[in-house]
Amino acid sequence: MKSAVEDLELVSAPNLSEALRLLASQPGWEPIAGGTDLMVLLNAGKLSGQRFVSIRQLPELRRIVVLDDEVVLGAALTYTAIREHPVLRAEFPLLPIAASWTGGIANQNRGTIGGNIVNASPAADSAPPLLAYDASLRLSSLRGERIIPYREFHTGYKQMQLARDEMVTAIHLRRQFAGWTHYARKVGARKAQAISKVCLNGVMQRAGDTVTGIALALGSVAPIPIRCVGAEAELLGRSISPRTIARAQEALTEEIKPIDDVRSTALYRSSVARNLLREFLLTAHDAG
Repeated sequence: MKSAVEDLELVSAPNLSEALRLLASQPGWEPIAGGTDLMVLLNAGKLSGQRFVSIRQLPELRRIVVLDDEVVLGAALTYTAIREHPVLRAEFPLLPIAASWTGGIANQNRGTIGGNIVNASPAADSAPPLLAYDASLRLSSLRGERIIPYREFHTGYKQMQLARDEMVTAIHLRRQFAGWTHYARKVGARKAQAISKVCLNGVMQRAGDTVTGIALALGSVAPIPIRCVGAEAELLGRSISPRTIARAQEALTEEIKPIDDVRSTALYRSSVARNLLREFLLTAHDAG
């Protein structure tokens, strides 16, 4: 049964301050931008909130700001804007790739990266690249702003470091990945418009045969999107060899916690994650 639309209240905030004021005024207000995830809940009769403040039109949340040392993405930025931006395509290619995987063109024109983050799905397409690029989030409220590493944001399934009166307003990406190898693979039931069974994003820097920088991020293999720091530790400072690959695969297996569900099995997810890691490492080795 669908949720009753007449029971919902929607207010369009004229500015960010007013949106934050509404969030702080009383419990029950939630921000809405593209609404692609909320509409799914509405149609399923599972929409918990009843008061929504639209932030879609706020210009400060729809910008990409390119600075000397970082790129700042507004939280209401659409997947289409991310997919088409030349700096993101050149320096952070995993994000445009993830944006191209998210639903169809209509969803990409409407859905936002901030919404994907706070929807807090372990299968979110944007999560692995944000983890691989060591992104930070700006959280805003009437009390002020704070910036936290994205890797600390998700604390459990559908649980976040986000107070009731706070909103994710921006994503910060440091411009430090020039010359790195970038890798993204999503395994699903089909190539498009499918939730991932396993997703791996990786970035690697090498000096000669030695790995001098590495980040591995996976989705759909744990209650939250994860950075596999144990596998990274097995690779950092070493050359890529069959022994190094095997040790990294074993470490990754210990870090992930896949489950059986309607889309796949834990055993399949674990096997695919190991295979994707091997493919990434061999690709990076060949690219060196």
